[in-house]
Amino acid sequence: MRLLRLEGDGEFSLVEVFGKNIPRYVVLSHTWGADDEEVSFKNIVKGKGKSKAGYSKICFCAKQAAKDGLQHFWVDTCCIDKSSSAELSEAINSMFRWYQDAAKCYVYLADVSIDGSARNDLSSQQTRKLAFQQSRWFTRGWTLQELLAPTSVEFFSAEGERLGDKHSLLQEIHEATGICIQALQGGPLSQFGVDERMSWAAKRETKREEDAAYSLLGLFDLHIPLIYGEGRTKAFIRLHREIKSTSAYGMSHSTDMKPSQDQSHRPIGEISDPSLLNNTAWTTHTPVRDILVRTTTPEHTAESSILSPPGLIFFEAPYGITVPQGIWICGQCRAGHAIAITKTCANSQCGHNQCFRQCCCRYPGDRI
Repeated sequence: MRLLRLEGDGEFSLVEVFGKNIPRYVVLSHTWGADDEEVSFKNIVKGKGKSKAGYSKICFCAKQAAKDGLQHFWVDTCCIDKSSSAELSEAINSMFRWYQDAAKCYVYLADVSIDGSARNDLSSQQTRKLAFQQSRWFTRGWTLQELLAPTSVEFFSAEGERLGDKHSLLQEIHEATGICIQALQGGPLSQFGVDERMSWAAKRETKREEDAAYSLLGLFDLHIPLIYGEGRTKAFIRLHREIKSTSAYGMSHSTDMKPSQDQSHRPIGEISDPSLLNNTAWTTHTPVRDILVRTTTPEHTAESSILSPPGLIFFEAPYGITVPQGIWICGQCRAGHAIAITKTCANSQCGHNQCFRQCCCRYPGDRI
């Protein structure tokens, strides 16, 4: 691992550290601009790059770290020699831990600006909230682990003004990301289902398509070789294969749902043919009415609104739900039952955002 340090002559130097010799350090989380505007590893080694737009972010990090009594800091643009594929692979597989071990993480929001007149204007609070939540930082793939891994995450505007931290801005971050409060508060990620963790990254984007999968390694405590050029699909296939080989896979098709307040509810279904769970050739052409929920109570008799293979019946109960491969759990109805849709929606234009499903007990669910 390499760390940056500001020397007495005002120049930045790189220090290579290992194991128990790693000093306390901070990490910078940010959104990348154009590659030629970011300060690279070679720029730091040669003492160049001061005219680049990204240099100001490094100066901000050094200044803020000094205020917090820390001399060392890590910035992804220039602390990794990306010309070495071996070093890049090691860095990406270690990055979640590096953020996790950092004393602090500074999130620099280049697109959130606060001028002097707005800082003390209470009427501008809503505008500031929207600007914060609409920051590009919340749409990038790599920033997900940078939000979840560190214990201390502080947010700063383009001017370097502190906006708050992960705790004081908890509700705003929850609304902007859809990540549950418990995860944002530092709950062990292993307690959240695989599908739920995947959903946190569903709308995020990465510059290189394979990074959409690679940026999730830390969320599942996994390590895989990087194969740039394999494409997004193959990268996710390898990621899912690795998840399947771990104990985490057992949570991918279930949700840790709280018991219903109505203790009279009983399990209301079962899987009719377990062999169908391994069917990977499901398509959007499967008729909705080809599946019925087999119920044990008359009041719950209803056709399922879930797109599934013909004849497949799933198990649903207020104490938890086990569903076949290909189905995502999206919430609960008022009775505490799960509401689910398939990963492939019948309406290819909606992106699942406008899909509306009902629980088998016909209580309305929320929009997904």
